[in-house]
This record gives sequence, C-alpha cells and structure tokens, in this order.
Amino acid sequence: MATPPSFASRIPALVPLAAALLLVAPSTARAQDDVPPVIAKFKEKDPGMEKIFSDAVGYAVFPTVGKGAIGVGGARGKGWVYQGGAIVGKTTLTQVTIGLQLGGQAYSEIVFFQTRQALDNFKLGHLKLDAQASAIALTARASADLAYRNGVAIVTMAKGGLMYEASVGGQKFSYTPVGE
Repeated sequence: MATPPSFASRIPALVPLAAALLLVAPSTARAQDDVPPVIAKFKEKDPGMEKIFSDAVGYAVFPTVGKGAIGVGGARGKGWVYQGGAIVGKTTLTQVTIGLQLGGQAYSEIVFFQTRQALDNFKLGHLKLDAQASAIALTARASADLAYRNGVAIVTMAKGGLMYEASVGGQKFSYTPVGE
C-alpha cells in the first residue's frame, strides 16, 4: 500500500499560491484609503450604482481581493463595512476552492445589504456564500441586473490577472467593529 505524499512534499506547489495572495492582498490601513476610489470607479462604470449605494442599508467594500490556484485555490481580501455612509467595522473575506483551476487574479468586491437583518447577520458572522451564491460583474448595466438573495447582492470588478477555473467553494467573512 502506497503512503500518501507528506505535507512537506506539497509545499512547493503551495508557494506560488501563497505568494500571489500576499502580493495582492492589501494591509487593512491601506484598504481604508483605497475604498473611496473603488466606490467612485463602480459609480463611474455604471452610474446606476449611485442608487444601489444610497438605497442599501449597508455595504462591505473589499478594494482588492487576491485569488490564486493550482488545483486547490484560495482568495483573501480585507475591507471596510459601511452603514448609513459611515464606517462601522473591518472585515476579511476568505475563500477556499477545489476543482479544476489554475492562475491568479485580483478584483474588487462590494457586498450590498438590502435589509438591516442581512447586515446584522453579516456582523454576527452568519453570512457564508455557498456555491449557489453568485456575483454580478460590474458592467455599464450591472445596477439594472442586480438581484438580492436573502437581502445580499454582490458586485465584482476585475483588476487584473488570469484565472482558469471550474471550481466549487464559498466565501466566508469576519467582522470586527471599529475600535476593537
């Protein structure tokens, strides 16, 4: 009976993934400075996003999410949570995927909360996006096509990179109120 490969033998394959995520994942301090330009870019690309922002109870902005994979993949990004136009907390997005995938990419993501309950669930750590959840890519008509699921809608904007994938996985979020 053959023994499975040791963890140490798998490290060389994981190094490019870890390096890609570290290079594109911003520090928390920098992420706060990057939020206004990201919001402006979303509104510039689709003027209808102005209404989405103003109608939302709150939103989480991830200026840069880094994603990389060689068979097994991961994504990570740090961002800020807004309620009533003011920052109320810090957040981290983490994603693990398995399946046919190769490459790396960076993108911005905004999670919109249609209801107070959806925002509260996010703050309590109850929001986990499964394989059924989908994000809409930012286009000139993204706001017209935006659909909320359980009070949550997601819009992404590519920043760069190339990723080939047919994978399953989900996003998990952590939340820390400002001042903690």
